[in-house]
Amino acid sequence: MSRIALKAFLGLLVRVLFRPRVEGAENVPATGPVILAGNHVTFIDSLFLALVMKRQVFFIGKDEYVTGKGIKGRLMAWFFGMSGMIPVDRDGGHGGVAALMTGRRLLEEGKAFGIYPEGTRSPDGRLYRGRTGVSRLTLMTGAPVVPFAMIGTDKVQPGGKGMPRIAPVTVRFGTPLDFSRYEGMDRDRYVLRAVTDEVMSEVMRLSGQEYVDMYATKAKAA
Repeated sequence: MSRIALKAFLGLLVRVLFRPRVEGAENVPATGPVILAGNHVTFIDSLFLALVMKRQVFFIGKDEYVTGKGIKGRLMAWFFGMSGMIPVDRDGGHGGVAALMTGRRLLEEGKAFGIYPEGTRSPDGRLYRGRTGVSRLTLMTGAPVVPFAMIGTDKVQPGGKGMPRIAPVTVRFGTPLDFSRYEGMDRDRYVLRAVTDEVMSEVMRLSGQEYVDMYATKAKAA
């Protein structure tokens, strides 16, 4: 099955079962590089985002999703490959750099690149401090950032595990954010933090989540 056929089939299935509401889709450029930056509350966020978008969205994902053995492993590798996931060893010493450079390459090719600035799924449904990868990408490539919010996906798949449940889902896109005023400042840590915080502020406004000024990984460890 081709990627287009798979998206059409899954899109129909999602529309029939979940009837997702999409708000602000006109804010996503039809062509050219764009960074889609949003909250991350459950495993299937990327699936819903990809299915409500007219454009193909590329994501970075753990390489373990496509290196599994047996029938299940091959099915997962096929599915994630067809859905636009780019596997990267994010647990290695250079995982963050590899993910950043992959995103940069895709944007320079004019693609739509999806990123979750929190770096991992929220442990409790709140919105956590963003990491600066999103700001590095927009300043290196000049691509606009379209903030988005996934609302209700945590009810579809609580905890990111188990079979999905039927629950209403809203995908809300904000207006594009232009950071060209910071051109050439992608190594300034104060600028990187300011850009990231502006993106997260918009995500918080769109999602209505409570904000926690702490990295989600630290919250999970605690």
